[in-house]
Amino acid sequence: MRLLAPMASPTSFLGRRNPVAKLLGAFGLVFVLVVAADPVTAGLALAGVLLCVPLAGVRFTVLARRLAPLLLAAVGVFVVTLLFTTRRDEALLTALGMALRLLAMALPGVLAFASTDPTDLADSLVQQARVPARFAIGALAAWRLAPLLAADWEALTLARRARGIDAGWNPVARVRLFAGTTFALLVGAIRRGTRLAAAMDARGFASGSPRTVARPQAFGAPDVALVAASVGLGAAAIAVSIWLGTFRPLF
Repeated sequence: MRLLAPMASPTSFLGRRNPVAKLLGAFGLVFVLVVAADPVTAGLALAGVLLCVPLAGVRFTVLARRLAPLLLAAVGVFVVTLLFTTRRDEALLTALGMALRLLAMALPGVLAFASTDPTDLADSLVQQARVPARFAIGALAAWRLAPLLAADWEALTLARRARGIDAGWNPVARVRLFAGTTFALLVGAIRRGTRLAAAMDARGFASGSPRTVARPQAFGAPDVALVAASVGLGAAAIAVSIWLGTFRPLF
């Protein structure tokens, strides 16, 4: 959830855009990049997205810390692809293309969620995407409660350590302790979700009556331009790659 927590300025260009427009733009770019496996297409798309980072009002140092798990995943994809690819003559290019493709496909979604308030996203899903209010509000509640899982995990770990339950350097005991803590966390999450569902039903969220809109979400020309620019970036990256003769489809 740390990847999805808001970190952009709400007054920035992306912060003022409609949440559904940002999701459509991110999915549009990902959809275009799905067909390309060469490093040139992914590299150009990634460079274009990085150039748009200032539009979110985010410093690159903050973004680098937030993307640390994705960077590690990209390195892992590069190493695994390099070791197990069947194209030995193009092993380096294939591995580099897969790693850059992962970053180019993940970064737009990270920026979209990091520049979006969860409440605005739920309102926009109901108003623009016509998502049922019960589903949108339930997803909002789950999003709000998800960070509590990290706090619960830390509390469970500290409580077990206070009781003298520690695996030390024993790998088998570590796996057993991890499984026990995960099960306890799951039980706590189910109990909290059940109480939340009952509370929401008691407040009428389960009724089929039409609901009013307290926070209208506008979808204007800048939002349409954002979606078009995202899809255009992916198409331009593929076009340049084809022009250079480096384009290689995934299938």
